[in-house]
Amino acid sequence: MSARSGILTSPPAPRSRRSSRGVRGVSASSSAGDASSSSSSSSLSPDLLLSSKLIFATSAALDHARDGHPESNARVPAILDALADADLTPAARPGELVELSGFRPASAEEVMRVHAKNFVSGLNLLCKTRAPMDLDVSATYITSASYDAALAGVGSAIALVDAVVDASEARERAARAAASGGSSSSSAAAPAPAGFALCRPPGHHALPRGAMGFCLFGTAAAAARHAQTQRGLAKVLIFDFDVHHGNGTNDIFRDDPSVLFVSAHEDGAYPGTGKMSDVGEGDGAGATVNLPLPPGSGDAAALRAFDEIVAPAAARFEPDIVIVSAGYDAHWRDPLAGLNYRTGTYHRLAARCKELADRMCGGRCVFLLEGGYDLIGLSEGVADSFRALLGDDSGEGAGAIAGLTEEPEEKVRRVLAEAKAVHQL
Repeated sequence: MSARSGILTSPPAPRSRRSSRGVRGVSASSSAGDASSSSSSSSLSPDLLLSSKLIFATSAALDHARDGHPESNARVPAILDALADADLTPAARPGELVELSGFRPASAEEVMRVHAKNFVSGLNLLCKTRAPMDLDVSATYITSASYDAALAGVGSAIALVDAVVDASEARERAARAAASGGSSSSSAAAPAPAGFALCRPPGHHALPRGAMGFCLFGTAAAAARHAQTQRGLAKVLIFDFDVHHGNGTNDIFRDDPSVLFVSAHEDGAYPGTGKMSDVGEGDGAGATVNLPLPPGSGDAAALRAFDEIVAPAAARFEPDIVIVSAGYDAHWRDPLAGLNYRTGTYHRLAARCKELADRMCGGRCVFLLEGGYDLIGLSEGVADSFRALLGDDSGEGAGAIAGLTEEPEEKVRRVLAEAKAVHQL
Protein backbone atom coordinates (compact mmCIF):
# COMPACT_ATOMS: atom_id res chain seq x y z
CA MET A 1 0.00 0.00 0.00
CA SER A 2 1.23 3.48 -0.83
CA ALA A 3 2.15 5.80 2.02
CA ARG A 4 -0.43 8.21 0.57
CA SER A 5 -3.32 5.75 0.60
CA GLY A 6 -6.37 6.28 2.74
CA ILE A 7 -6.17 10.08 2.48
CA LEU A 8 -9.23 12.09 3.36
CA THR A 9 -9.99 14.03 0.19
CA SER A 10 -13.59 14.99 0.94
CA PRO A 11 -13.56 16.15 4.56
CA PRO A 12 -16.67 15.98 6.66
CA ALA A 13 -18.26 19.03 8.18
CA PRO A 14 -16.36 20.49 11.15
CA ARG A 15 -16.85 18.60 14.39
CA SER A 16 -19.11 20.29 16.88
CA ARG A 17 -16.69 19.78 19.79
CA ARG A 18 -14.97 23.06 18.90
CA SER A 19 -17.76 24.78 16.98
CA SER A 20 -18.88 26.97 19.87
CA ARG A 21 -15.49 27.56 21.45
CA GLY A 22 -12.01 28.09 20.11
CA VAL A 23 -12.98 29.46 16.68
CA ARG A 24 -12.86 33.09 17.67
CA GLY A 25 -11.66 36.41 16.34
CA VAL A 26 -13.76 37.82 13.49
CA SER A 27 -16.72 35.95 12.11
CA ALA A 28 -16.86 35.44 8.36
CA SER A 29 -20.06 37.43 8.22
CA SER A 30 -18.53 40.57 9.77
CA SER A 31 -18.80 43.52 7.43
CA ALA A 32 -15.41 45.06 6.73
CA GLY A 33 -15.94 47.47 3.90
CA ASP A 34 -15.65 50.56 6.08
CA ALA A 35 -13.26 49.25 8.74
CA SER A 36 -10.72 51.92 9.49
CA SER A 37 -6.98 51.46 9.36
CA SER A 38 -4.85 51.96 12.44
CA SER A 39 -1.18 51.56 13.19
CA SER A 40 -1.89 48.83 15.75
CA SER A 41 -4.82 46.45 16.09
CA SER A 42 -3.49 44.33 18.98
CA SER A 43 -5.08 44.56 22.41
CA LEU A 44 -2.95 42.37 24.67
CA SER A 45 -2.31 43.31 28.28
CA PRO A 46 1.13 44.61 29.25
CA ASP A 47 1.81 41.39 31.19
CA LEU A 48 1.08 39.19 28.18
CA LEU A 49 3.17 41.40 25.90
CA LEU A 50 6.11 40.58 28.17
CA SER A 51 5.42 36.92 29.03
CA SER A 52 4.04 35.32 25.86
CA LYS A 53 6.05 32.96 23.69
CA LEU A 54 3.40 32.41 21.01
CA ILE A 55 0.34 34.48 20.08
CA PHE A 56 -2.21 32.94 17.76
CA ALA A 57 -5.44 34.01 16.11
CA THR A 58 -8.15 32.03 14.36
CA SER A 59 -10.16 33.02 11.32
CA ALA A 60 -11.84 29.75 10.39
CA ALA A 61 -14.11 31.05 7.59
CA LEU A 62 -16.75 28.46 8.37
CA ASP A 63 -19.17 29.88 5.78
CA HIS A 64 -16.55 29.80 3.01
CA ALA A 65 -17.14 26.16 2.12
CA ARG A 66 -17.95 23.71 -0.63
CA ASP A 67 -18.82 20.06 -0.07
CA GLY A 68 -16.01 17.73 -1.11
CA HIS A 69 -13.50 20.50 -1.78
CA PRO A 70 -10.02 20.00 -0.27
CA GLU A 71 -9.87 23.64 0.93
CA SER A 72 -12.53 22.77 3.46
CA ASN A 73 -14.04 24.56 6.43
CA ALA A 74 -13.02 21.51 8.47
CA ARG A 75 -9.37 22.55 8.33
CA VAL A 76 -9.12 25.07 11.19
CA PRO A 77 -11.43 23.10 13.53
CA ALA A 78 -9.23 20.03 12.95
CA ILE A 79 -6.18 22.05 13.97
CA LEU A 80 -7.91 23.38 17.08
CA ASP A 81 -8.91 19.85 18.07
CA ALA A 82 -5.30 18.69 17.72
CA LEU A 83 -4.04 21.61 19.80
CA ALA A 84 -6.57 20.85 22.51
CA ASP A 85 -5.66 17.15 22.52
CA ALA A 86 -1.98 18.09 22.91
CA ASP A 87 -2.63 20.62 25.72
CA LEU A 88 -1.40 23.39 23.45
CA THR A 89 -3.99 25.88 24.64
CA PRO A 90 -3.93 29.13 26.63
CA ALA A 91 -5.56 27.32 29.55
CA ALA A 92 -2.85 24.65 29.59
CA ARG A 93 -0.01 27.12 28.95
CA PRO A 94 -1.05 30.33 30.74
CA GLY A 95 1.12 33.34 30.02
CA GLU A 96 3.07 31.49 27.32
CA LEU A 97 0.40 30.72 24.71
CA VAL A 98 -2.06 33.53 24.04
CA GLU A 99 -5.07 33.67 21.75
CA LEU A 100 -5.69 37.06 20.17
CA SER A 101 -9.42 37.64 19.78
CA GLY A 102 -11.62 40.56 18.87
CA PHE A 103 -9.41 41.72 16.01
CA ARG A 104 -11.04 43.56 13.14
CA PRO A 105 -11.20 42.38 9.54
CA ALA A 106 -8.92 44.10 7.06
CA SER A 107 -10.35 47.03 5.17
CA ALA A 108 -10.60 47.01 1.40
CA GLU A 109 -7.96 49.74 1.39
CA GLU A 110 -5.50 47.53 3.27
CA VAL A 111 -5.99 44.76 0.74
CA MET A 112 -5.55 47.26 -2.09
CA ARG A 113 -1.98 47.85 -0.94
CA VAL A 114 -1.17 44.58 -2.73
CA HIS A 115 -4.14 44.05 -5.09
CA ALA A 116 -5.74 46.14 -7.83
CA LYS A 117 -8.81 48.15 -6.79
CA ASN A 118 -10.93 46.70 -9.62
CA PHE A 119 -10.16 43.14 -8.51
CA VAL A 120 -11.02 43.81 -4.86
CA SER A 121 -14.28 45.60 -5.63
CA GLY A 122 -15.14 43.07 -8.34
CA LEU A 123 -14.71 40.13 -5.96
CA ASN A 124 -17.01 41.83 -3.47
CA LEU A 125 -19.65 42.28 -6.19
CA LEU A 126 -19.36 38.66 -7.38
CA CYS A 127 -19.80 37.33 -3.84
CA LYS A 128 -22.88 39.49 -3.35
CA THR A 129 -24.55 38.85 -6.70
CA ARG A 130 -23.33 35.63 -8.37
CA ALA A 131 -21.96 33.28 -5.71
CA PRO A 132 -21.64 30.37 -5.34
CA MET A 133 -19.35 29.98 -8.34
CA ASP A 134 -15.83 29.05 -9.45
CA LEU A 135 -13.39 31.80 -10.37
CA ASP A 136 -10.98 29.60 -12.34
CA VAL A 137 -10.41 26.06 -13.59
CA SER A 138 -8.49 25.12 -10.43
CA ALA A 139 -11.78 25.28 -8.51
CA THR A 140 -11.10 28.50 -6.68
CA TYR A 141 -14.62 28.89 -5.37
CA ILE A 142 -16.57 31.67 -3.71
CA THR A 143 -19.72 31.75 -1.63
CA SER A 144 -21.73 34.77 -0.55
CA ALA A 145 -19.52 34.86 2.58
CA SER A 146 -16.14 34.55 0.87
CA TYR A 147 -15.27 38.24 0.49
CA ASP A 148 -15.80 38.93 4.17
CA ALA A 149 -14.02 35.68 5.09
CA ALA A 150 -10.98 36.72 3.07
CA LEU A 151 -10.91 40.15 4.72
CA ALA A 152 -11.16 38.48 8.12
CA GLY A 153 -8.19 36.24 7.30
CA VAL A 154 -6.07 39.21 6.26
CA GLY A 155 -7.24 40.99 9.40
CA SER A 156 -5.94 38.16 11.57
CA ALA A 157 -2.55 38.42 9.90
CA ILE A 158 -2.38 42.19 10.36
CA ALA A 159 -3.45 41.88 14.00
CA LEU A 160 -0.68 39.37 14.68
CA VAL A 161 1.93 41.58 13.05
CA ASP A 162 0.77 44.34 15.38
CA ALA A 163 0.78 42.07 18.44
CA VAL A 164 4.28 40.78 17.75
CA VAL A 165 5.63 44.28 17.10
CA ASP A 166 3.87 45.63 20.19
CA ALA A 167 5.45 42.85 22.27
CA SER A 168 8.85 43.58 20.75
CA GLU A 169 8.55 47.26 21.63
CA ALA A 170 7.34 46.47 25.16
CA ARG A 171 10.33 44.21 25.76
CA GLU A 172 12.72 46.83 24.44
CA ARG A 173 11.22 49.40 26.82
CA ALA A 174 11.50 46.95 29.72
CA ALA A 175 15.15 46.30 28.88
CA ARG A 176 15.93 50.03 28.75
CA ALA A 177 14.16 50.59 32.06
CA ALA A 178 16.13 47.76 33.66
CA ALA A 179 19.38 49.19 32.34
CA SER A 180 18.63 52.73 33.53
CA GLY A 181 17.64 51.39 36.92
CA GLY A 182 20.98 49.71 37.39
CA SER A 183 19.62 46.17 37.25
CA SER A 184 22.30 43.50 37.44
CA SER A 185 20.42 41.32 34.97
CA SER A 186 21.12 41.44 31.25
CA SER A 187 19.88 44.63 29.61
CA ALA A 188 19.29 42.92 26.25
CA ALA A 189 15.63 42.83 25.26
CA ALA A 190 14.02 39.40 25.24
CA PRO A 191 13.01 38.24 21.74
CA ALA A 192 9.44 38.95 20.70
CA PRO A 193 6.93 36.12 20.73
CA ALA A 194 6.03 34.42 17.48
CA GLY A 195 2.61 34.86 15.91
CA PHE A 196 0.52 32.22 14.14
CA ALA A 197 -2.68 32.89 12.19
CA LEU A 198 -4.93 29.87 11.73
CA CYS A 199 -6.63 31.57 8.81
CA ARG A 200 -8.32 30.63 5.60
CA PRO A 201 -8.81 30.87 2.70
CA PRO A 202 -5.10 30.64 1.91
CA GLY A 203 -3.43 33.50 0.09
CA HIS A 204 -0.10 32.88 -1.61
CA HIS A 205 -1.48 32.15 -5.11
CA ALA A 206 -3.62 35.31 -5.23
CA LEU A 207 -2.30 37.53 -8.01
CA PRO A 208 -2.18 41.32 -8.02
CA ARG A 209 -5.27 41.35 -10.25
CA GLY A 210 -7.02 38.07 -9.56
CA ALA A 211 -7.78 35.07 -7.38
CA MET A 212 -6.10 31.73 -8.07
CA GLY A 213 -5.42 28.31 -6.59
CA PHE A 214 -8.00 28.41 -3.74
CA CYS A 215 -6.63 31.85 -2.75
CA LEU A 216 -8.57 35.12 -2.79
CA PHE A 217 -6.32 37.76 -1.20
CA GLY A 218 -2.57 37.63 -0.56
CA THR A 219 -2.51 37.29 3.21
CA ALA A 220 1.27 37.27 3.57
CA ALA A 221 1.68 40.11 1.08
CA ALA A 222 -0.85 42.30 2.89
CA ALA A 223 0.78 41.53 6.25
CA ALA A 224 4.18 42.49 4.83
CA ARG A 225 2.89 45.80 3.49
CA HIS A 226 1.22 46.54 6.82
CA ALA A 227 4.50 45.91 8.63
CA GLN A 228 6.23 48.34 6.29
CA THR A 229 3.67 51.12 5.99
CA GLN A 230 2.17 51.10 9.49
CA ARG A 231 4.91 49.73 11.76
CA GLY A 232 8.04 51.13 10.15
CA LEU A 233 9.67 47.77 9.40
CA ALA A 234 11.40 48.53 6.12
CA LYS A 235 12.68 45.07 5.12
CA VAL A 236 10.49 41.97 5.19
CA LEU A 237 11.52 38.36 4.62
CA ILE A 238 8.70 36.09 3.41
CA PHE A 239 9.61 32.40 3.57
CA ASP A 240 7.09 30.09 1.89
CA PHE A 241 7.34 26.35 2.64
CA ASP A 242 4.03 25.34 1.08
CA VAL A 243 4.45 22.48 -1.41
CA HIS A 244 3.12 24.75 -4.17
CA HIS A 245 5.01 27.80 -5.38
CA GLY A 246 3.63 31.06 -3.98
CA ASN A 247 3.31 32.64 -7.39
CA GLY A 248 1.02 35.41 -6.19
CA THR A 249 3.42 36.63 -3.52
CA ASN A 250 6.24 36.23 -6.04
CA ASP A 251 4.47 38.49 -8.56
CA ILE A 252 3.28 41.11 -6.07
CA PHE A 253 6.88 41.77 -4.98
CA ARG A 254 8.62 40.93 -8.25
CA ASP A 255 10.29 44.33 -8.64
CA ASP A 256 10.45 45.28 -4.95
CA PRO A 257 13.88 45.06 -3.26
CA SER A 258 12.39 45.70 0.19
CA VAL A 259 10.80 42.23 0.35
CA LEU A 260 12.95 39.10 0.11
CA PHE A 261 10.69 36.27 -1.06
CA VAL A 262 12.06 32.73 -0.66
CA SER A 263 9.97 29.74 -1.73
CA ALA A 264 10.89 26.07 -1.26
CA HIS A 265 8.33 24.07 -3.23
CA GLU A 266 7.94 20.93 -5.35
CA ASP A 267 9.33 21.22 -8.85
CA GLY A 268 6.63 20.80 -11.49
CA ALA A 269 3.69 21.00 -9.08
CA TYR A 270 0.81 23.44 -9.46
CA PRO A 271 0.89 26.17 -10.71
CA GLY A 272 4.06 25.34 -12.68
CA THR A 273 5.87 28.54 -11.73
CA GLY A 274 8.79 29.07 -9.37
CA LYS A 275 11.68 28.19 -11.64
CA MET A 276 15.08 28.98 -10.21
CA SER A 277 15.68 31.42 -13.07
CA ASP A 278 12.90 33.64 -11.70
CA VAL A 279 14.89 35.93 -9.42
CA GLY A 280 12.73 39.03 -9.69
CA GLU A 281 13.22 41.92 -12.06
CA GLY A 282 14.12 45.58 -12.17
CA ASP A 283 15.02 46.95 -8.75
CA GLY A 284 13.86 43.64 -7.26
CA ALA A 285 16.28 41.46 -9.22
CA GLY A 286 17.86 39.07 -6.74
CA ALA A 287 15.15 39.55 -4.09
CA THR A 288 13.25 36.46 -5.24
CA VAL A 289 14.77 33.06 -4.41
CA ASN A 290 12.98 30.03 -5.80
CA LEU A 291 13.98 26.52 -4.72
CA PRO A 292 12.15 23.90 -6.82
CA LEU A 293 12.76 20.65 -4.90
CA PRO A 294 12.51 17.37 -6.79
CA PRO A 295 9.48 15.13 -6.13
CA GLY A 296 10.10 12.77 -3.24
CA SER A 297 12.14 15.30 -1.27
CA GLY A 298 11.59 15.06 2.46
CA ASP A 299 12.93 16.10 5.83
CA ALA A 300 16.61 16.16 4.90
CA ALA A 301 15.97 18.23 1.76
CA ALA A 302 13.79 20.74 3.60
CA LEU A 303 16.39 21.32 6.30
CA ARG A 304 19.31 21.50 3.85
CA ALA A 305 17.38 24.06 1.80
CA PHE A 306 16.83 26.19 4.88
CA ASP A 307 20.37 25.91 6.25
CA GLU A 308 22.19 26.33 2.93
CA ILE A 309 19.96 28.83 1.10
CA VAL A 310 17.25 30.45 3.26
CA ALA A 311 19.43 31.32 6.25
CA PRO A 312 22.38 32.75 4.23
CA ALA A 313 20.02 34.76 2.00
CA ALA A 314 18.29 36.14 5.09
CA ALA A 315 21.59 37.01 6.74
CA ARG A 316 22.63 39.03 3.70
CA PHE A 317 19.22 40.76 3.52
CA GLU A 318 18.96 41.56 7.26
CA PRO A 319 15.15 41.60 7.63
CA ASP A 320 13.21 43.63 10.17
CA ILE A 321 10.49 40.96 10.42
CA VAL A 322 10.00 37.41 9.13
CA ILE A 323 6.66 36.30 7.70
CA VAL A 324 6.19 32.59 7.01
CA SER A 325 3.69 31.30 4.47
CA ALA A 326 3.13 28.06 6.35
CA GLY A 327 1.65 25.41 4.08
CA TYR A 328 1.36 21.84 5.34
CA ASP A 329 0.70 20.15 2.01
CA ALA A 330 4.28 18.93 1.66
CA HIS A 331 3.39 16.40 4.37
CA TRP A 332 3.66 12.82 3.14
CA ARG A 333 -0.04 12.29 3.84
CA ASP A 334 -1.23 15.14 1.64
CA PRO A 335 -3.06 14.20 -1.57
CA LEU A 336 -2.29 17.26 -3.70
CA ALA A 337 1.46 16.96 -4.29
CA GLY A 338 4.50 14.72 -4.02
CA LEU A 339 6.91 15.85 -1.30
CA ASN A 340 7.44 13.69 1.78
CA TYR A 341 7.88 15.97 4.78
CA ARG A 342 7.28 14.38 8.17
CA THR A 343 5.29 15.94 10.98
CA GLY A 344 8.60 16.64 12.72
CA THR A 345 9.88 18.47 9.65
CA TYR A 346 7.49 21.29 10.49
CA HIS A 347 8.81 21.41 14.05
CA ARG A 348 12.35 21.75 12.76
CA LEU A 349 11.42 24.37 10.14
CA ALA A 350 9.44 26.44 12.65
CA ALA A 351 12.29 26.30 15.16
CA ARG A 352 14.76 27.43 12.50
CA CYS A 353 12.50 30.31 11.42
CA LYS A 354 12.19 31.56 14.98
CA GLU A 355 15.90 31.16 15.71
CA LEU A 356 16.65 33.16 12.55
CA ALA A 357 14.24 35.90 13.64
CA ASP A 358 15.73 35.93 17.15
CA ARG A 359 19.20 36.53 15.68
CA MET A 360 18.28 39.08 13.05
CA CYS A 361 15.18 41.05 14.00
CA GLY A 362 14.40 40.80 17.69
CA GLY A 363 12.37 37.62 17.28
CA ARG A 364 9.64 39.23 15.15
CA CYS A 365 8.17 36.29 13.22
CA VAL A 366 4.59 35.64 12.09
CA PHE A 367 3.32 32.37 10.58
CA LEU A 368 0.26 32.41 8.31
CA LEU A 369 -1.58 29.24 7.37
CA GLU A 370 -1.55 28.43 3.67
CA GLY A 371 -2.23 24.92 2.31
CA GLY A 372 -2.56 21.52 3.92
CA TYR A 373 -5.45 19.29 2.87
CA ASP A 374 -5.10 16.01 4.72
CA LEU A 375 -6.63 16.81 8.07
CA ILE A 376 -4.29 14.53 10.02
CA GLY A 377 -1.12 15.78 8.36
CA LEU A 378 -2.29 19.38 8.63
CA SER A 379 -3.28 19.26 12.29
CA GLU A 380 -0.22 17.27 13.36
CA GLY A 381 2.09 19.62 11.46
CA VAL A 382 0.60 22.78 12.95
CA ALA A 383 0.64 21.29 16.46
CA ASP A 384 4.33 20.43 16.06
CA SER A 385 5.01 23.96 14.82
CA PHE A 386 3.34 25.29 17.98
CA ARG A 387 5.56 23.01 20.07
CA ALA A 388 8.66 24.40 18.37
CA LEU A 389 7.59 28.00 18.90
CA LEU A 390 6.91 27.29 22.58
CA GLY A 391 10.31 25.64 23.00
CA ASP A 392 8.94 22.10 23.36
CA ASP A 393 10.27 18.94 21.75
CA SER A 394 8.58 17.47 18.68
CA GLY A 395 5.65 15.21 19.31
CA GLU A 396 6.71 12.85 16.52
CA GLY A 397 8.92 9.85 17.12
CA ALA A 398 12.08 9.35 15.10
CA GLY A 399 11.18 5.98 13.63
CA ALA A 400 10.80 5.16 9.94
CA ILE A 401 7.42 5.64 8.24
CA ALA A 402 6.33 2.60 6.24
CA GLY A 403 5.98 3.29 2.53
CA LEU A 404 8.08 6.43 2.27
CA THR A 405 10.67 6.27 -0.48
CA GLU A 406 14.30 7.31 -0.18
CA GLU A 407 14.93 10.98 -0.80
CA PRO A 408 16.53 11.96 -4.15
CA GLU A 409 19.69 13.21 -2.44
CA GLU A 410 21.77 13.78 -5.56
CA LYS A 411 19.02 15.77 -7.28
CA VAL A 412 18.57 17.88 -4.15
CA ARG A 413 22.31 18.50 -3.98
CA ARG A 414 22.32 19.74 -7.58
CA VAL A 415 19.35 22.05 -7.00
CA LEU A 416 20.96 23.63 -3.96
CA ALA A 417 24.32 23.98 -5.69
CA GLU A 418 22.63 25.77 -8.58
CA ALA A 419 20.77 28.07 -6.18
CA LYS A 420 24.01 28.99 -4.44
CA ALA A 421 25.57 29.86 -7.78
CA VAL A 422 22.56 31.85 -9.04
CA HIS A 423 22.30 33.88 -5.83
CA GLN A 424 26.02 33.95 -4.94
CA LEU A 425 25.47 32.37 -1.52
